[in-house]
Amino acid sequence: MTVQQDTDTATTRRLFRTMARIRQFEIAASRLMATGRLPGTLHVSIGQEAVAAGVCDVLRRDDLITTTHRGHGHCLAKGGEPKAMMAELLGRATGYCGGRSGSMHIADPAAGILGANAIVGAGIPIALGGAFAAARQGRGAVAVAFFGEGAVAQGVFHESLNLAALWKLPIVFVCENNQYVELTPVSVHLAAQRVADHAAPYGIPGARIDGNDVMAVRRAAGEAVERAREGGGPSLLECLTYRWHGHFEGDPQRYRDATEVAEWKAADPLKRLPETSEFAAIEDAARQEMADAITAAEADPIASPESVSAHVYRRPVNGGALG
Repeated sequence: MTVQQDTDTATTRRLFRTMARIRQFEIAASRLMATGRLPGTLHVSIGQEAVAAGVCDVLRRDDLITTTHRGHGHCLAKGGEPKAMMAELLGRATGYCGGRSGSMHIADPAAGILGANAIVGAGIPIALGGAFAAARQGRGAVAVAFFGEGAVAQGVFHESLNLAALWKLPIVFVCENNQYVELTPVSVHLAAQRVADHAAPYGIPGARIDGNDVMAVRRAAGEAVERAREGGGPSLLECLTYRWHGHFEGDPQRYRDATEVAEWKAADPLKRLPETSEFAAIEDAARQEMADAITAAEADPIASPESVSAHVYRRPVNGGALG
């Protein structure tokens, strides 16, 4: 399979629409949190939209992804429905996980979304398992593990790269290097600060990409996904990007200065594409789509306390004990 060239108008329009939908979802969710309508905590990916959009644009629906606590964008780009996502954030029974997971554990197996995960690095071995299953099933599917640079210091990152390389599994490891591990700059956290360099010891390709350039992300992801799909094994992509908001909504952000934030905002992923006359209308449509999703979700019933044990235990078989 050859990935479609990324210079045509249809591709540009599609990528911009994906990024606009992610941006508007995150803005809407942030406002819900600020006004006290959204329970729990929230981590938004405003400024990082190009990574999710560029990678997921070259995936099939039966391909698999795992994501992180900052995973709304990946879910949307892979085919997640905004209404079901908003319902989950708002604790509604109609949410993807019945209102139980909130922001950090959204999953939609039908769309290949194996789930977000609040534990740093925990999605990586799950994607590895998905790639193992895909290889054994012989269906040509590929798995993608999205993670931040904070996960690179976790042992499971290295264990997963090692196994993927040994078994030539169809997986692409995508690091969203947004410069900060929660509140800690990467210069303090990682001895080897070029994440892509961790590919070489395992004998797999590694590339460092401008993560705010959606076309560059798409090209690199297309090559890695095609290689994996054709039996060439894993790749590691490091996408340099930046989150405009704090680690969490309400983060006072004393660890970085306004000049740095302003510099990265000037490299807005949505402004990097050659603008067309349709972009304003696409943004307006995305904004309205998210407003409608909130209206519909808030009209749905809140998940009931009585349902807390549903989908937790297996049903008794022939009157026997729970298995």
